[in-house]
Amino acid sequence: MTPSHTCLRRKIDLRLLPYLFVLYVVAYLDRVNVSFAAHGLTETLGFTSSVFGLGAGMFFAGYVLFEVPSNLILRRVGARLWIARIMVTWGLAACCMALVHAAWSFHLLRFLLGVAEAGFLPGVIYYLTLWYPPAHRARAVALFMAATPVAGMVGAPLSGWLLGLHGAWGLEGWRWMFVLEGVPAVLLGFSVLWLLPNGPGDARWLSPSEREALAAELAQAPEQERGRLGAVLRGLALDSRVWLLSAAYFALCVGMYGLVMWMPTLIAEILGPGAQPVRVGLLSAIPYLGGVVGMILVGRRSDRTGERRWHTAGPLLASALGFALSLLPVGHWLGADHAPWWSLCCFTLATMGLWGMLGPFWTIPTGFLSGAASAGGVALINSIGNAGGFVGPTLVGVVRDATGSHHMGFLFIAGVMALGGCAILWVTRGR
Repeated sequence: MTPSHTCLRRKIDLRLLPYLFVLYVVAYLDRVNVSFAAHGLTETLGFTSSVFGLGAGMFFAGYVLFEVPSNLILRRVGARLWIARIMVTWGLAACCMALVHAAWSFHLLRFLLGVAEAGFLPGVIYYLTLWYPPAHRARAVALFMAATPVAGMVGAPLSGWLLGLHGAWGLEGWRWMFVLEGVPAVLLGFSVLWLLPNGPGDARWLSPSEREALAAELAQAPEQERGRLGAVLRGLALDSRVWLLSAAYFALCVGMYGLVMWMPTLIAEILGPGAQPVRVGLLSAIPYLGGVVGMILVGRRSDRTGERRWHTAGPLLASALGFALSLLPVGHWLGADHAPWWSLCCFTLATMGLWGMLGPFWTIPTGFLSGAASAGGVALINSIGNAGGFVGPTLVGVVRDATGSHHMGFLFIAGVMALGGCAILWVTRGR
């Protein structure tokens, strides 16, 4: 890359990636902050674990059903207008979560939140293709997706602190949390209309010569990248590798959301009666920190060595081990004072594996698919996999009501993740 191209790439990075990163931090926070409201919803409205688990998972029902239609509309009306619409409506839906008064309203609003946010992630990834040629696109997407564990690190203490507003103006803390964490999405949505250009042609901060250089660079992308996605999906449906990778990503989402949606509740139960929301929030941030570390360490080592198979399957299997180890009765063996820290260590191992595998994982389908097939394969894997976000939280809730404990739910999740690791090993055999 010439010095002029390097300067142009750095300029685009600084203008787009930090802003998009902040948008995704807010999106992920509004997606998972319901995990901190579990105790309040149970105490105020009498929700059972099954009711809460189903509500936590209902987000993904709306998200998966409307992801593809939303992305198609984005391509028709333009990224700036549609991403702004997505953010404003999901922010309003997040604020409306404060109006929950019964199980049906909880489930409906979580479903609508998923509908509102549907298309944001694939929409942004599509938007990045307008700015980054294939050789630089993976790095941009990875930096953008790193927002999820960072959102957990920031959002967990913030949500715990907002729960401390309980009683202000006669409202429960969880209602304050939903409103005050939903408003930033609305404000940022309106800012998109002014700050996010539809593409390089609308970017006032690019000079005419820079636009021409970028257009020439993008024009060098293989012509098949611009093929019709619908025609390719029919071929992908016959490719067993795509379905095995979809199963592996499904297992990842089952584990990821089965853990993060219940983690504050489990930490509060381990701490015992009287656990302060702020302390629960601070402790909940530790596993997310592990996720950041895992993403950096595994991703860098995988890129340095060029090895993808075990850098993907290994973290997923390690995460399954973290789920299994968390079930050991360490509190009885070492004393109750050590139980919270043992659980946090196990949860941290699980999150390190979950987020650590993400970077190497997405290099596998793009390794045997190209052009429009690559785009279609990623879309198909992502859509099927996100259904695991419905299964994980719902399963744990049902098991808690049936057995009085989350143990069997976590054991099942560990088994699903182990099978997901085996699916990756099977796909990559001989590679």
